[in-house]
Amino acid sequence: MNKLLLREQLNEFFQEDIGFGDLTAQWIFNGERSRAVFLAKEAGVFSGKDVLIEGYKLLQEEFDLRLKKGDGDALQPGDIIAEVVGPTADLLCTERVLLNLVQRMSGIATMTANVVRKLSDTTTKVCDTRKTTPGLRMLEKHAVTCGGGFNHRLRLDDAVMIKDNHIAQAGSITAAMERIRQKIGHMVKVEVEVESLGDLQEAIAAKADVIMFDNCSVEEARLWRELTPATIITEVSGGMTMDNVQAYGETGVEYISIGALTHSVKALDISFNIEVNGGTKYGKPSSVC
Repeated sequence: MNKLLLREQLNEFFQEDIGFGDLTAQWIFNGERSRAVFLAKEAGVFSGKDVLIEGYKLLQEEFDLRLKKGDGDALQPGDIIAEVVGPTADLLCTERVLLNLVQRMSGIATMTANVVRKLSDTTTKVCDTRKTTPGLRMLEKHAVTCGGGFNHRLRLDDAVMIKDNHIAQAGSITAAMERIRQKIGHMVKVEVEVESLGDLQEAIAAKADVIMFDNCSVEEARLWRELTPATIITEVSGGMTMDNVQAYGETGVEYISIGALTHSVKALDISFNIEVNGGTKYGKPSSVC
């Protein structure tokens, strides 16, 4: 993860939420220090270690952060993810931003890990897509890797991906590939999305590096994989669910890409609780959103 970019993003997120100051915390507290914990409320996989580390660094206050869990670690209800001691007002005014991020990232890591388990008896890998929240792509794609998944292209400048609209406007897969091959360097891979057997045969003839089987049945994915030369990487996407992902994995495709890992994920329930009166009892858990 690019920590310089992470600091810039966190700074923007804090400014968006805090504005000119936390009117509640800054008038109630005056120099007090407190201990707080990030507490798992349900089972899952943690992601967001660097968010906490860099988030507290940004405030330039004296914080003592102690991480109990690292990225990719399993969580059970009641597990303490991290402990932090610092100025009470600052702990409270940064709570929502940090909690929102680690909850979302941990939700993505958890969902990814669940898919990885479904594919454990196959050689197929799960990867994400560009269907990410604007501004959060780096964090969301990092969370996928914490759950054992892989990243598809990070941005449009990572690789060439010829999709249905490109093909329609170019006239054919062959025409689109000819134009691309005249321009790109030898280090850039080309992926072609196919929706039929005819598309597949054309993409193979055009020497695509990667072929994506889009919105196909399990039977079609199995047949198309068998017809694709071993030198071409295969991927299947579209309509993946927890109920059918294993069947698609058993077709032998190298990758399954799932947009829902980032666009439809449920945040993991994590709370941020400040210690009450120096004792061991913590306050009411914060909500998920």
